[in-house]
Amino acid sequence: MQSIRTQKSKPGEQALYRTALIITLCGNTLLVAIKWAAAYFSGSVALLADTANSASDVLYSLMMVLGIWMSQRPPDSSHPQGHSRFEPLVGLMITFSMTFAGYAAVRASIERFLEGGKAIELGLPTFVLLLAAGIKAGMFVWIRNIANKLHSPTLATTATDNLSDVLTSTAAFVGIAGSDFIHPLADPVAGILVALWIFRAAFMAARDNLGFLTGAGAPEELRQNLVAAAESVPGVMHVHHAITEYSGPRLVVDMHINVDGNMPLNQVHEICDQVIERLEEFPEVDRAYVHIEPEGWD
Repeated sequence: MQSIRTQKSKPGEQALYRTALIITLCGNTLLVAIKWAAAYFSGSVALLADTANSASDVLYSLMMVLGIWMSQRPPDSSHPQGHSRFEPLVGLMITFSMTFAGYAAVRASIERFLEGGKAIELGLPTFVLLLAAGIKAGMFVWIRNIANKLHSPTLATTATDNLSDVLTSTAAFVGIAGSDFIHPLADPVAGILVALWIFRAAFMAARDNLGFLTGAGAPEELRQNLVAAAESVPGVMHVHHAITEYSGPRLVVDMHINVDGNMPLNQVHEICDQVIERLEEFPEVDRAYVHIEPEGWD
């Protein structure tokens, strides 16, 4: 016997996604314009590297719009389980954009290093980097909170990239100051550090999104919590089979439970519904498939 619930659709999700997209697109567009102008007039390669990173952010902001729109489409005959896998796919595409930005940054920095570096005067670059770090810090907190509410891998990747941008802007600031007070090579060295931060963020984001795309299971601790929640329902004797699999950013739970085989059918169905409701109280769970079998059956 099996009972199924349809894919969950939580109220307010569309508004949260829309807010995150507006924040990301407008913030990144503003920053790339400011940074490019400052890098052009100052000649800082560290700031230019940071500008390349912001330019990739604008690109992935546009990809987010399309990907999240696709992921929110309801199930149909071509995608009966829904379109939620499009979201981690966009998250993975964002990591490619981040990787390219890292490559551009490290190449420019190495070229400047081989040229012997260049002293960068404090002033406009310093102000721009501090401004960028402050804006990105605000974007990180805002997007991270939305990502946690939605359990969105794309927005989680975006929040991680925003945090990385705070750190890379700080590194670029240190490089500019160092080129003026310590040695001209401090600027390209900082540019290389910027690129390393970008590569690190891209690797971590790719790892997480690949798990969502390839049907990875839930962490063992969460799986055990799901089993315990099911076994806490009155009438459930024990859970003898539980499989979890990511279908996009949220989990599908396939669970077999044992009950007293002499129970009336109506009572068995009620227990099944209660187990599903208990499982779907977990924010990580999208839907649950519960199979009921008499005690003694494996």
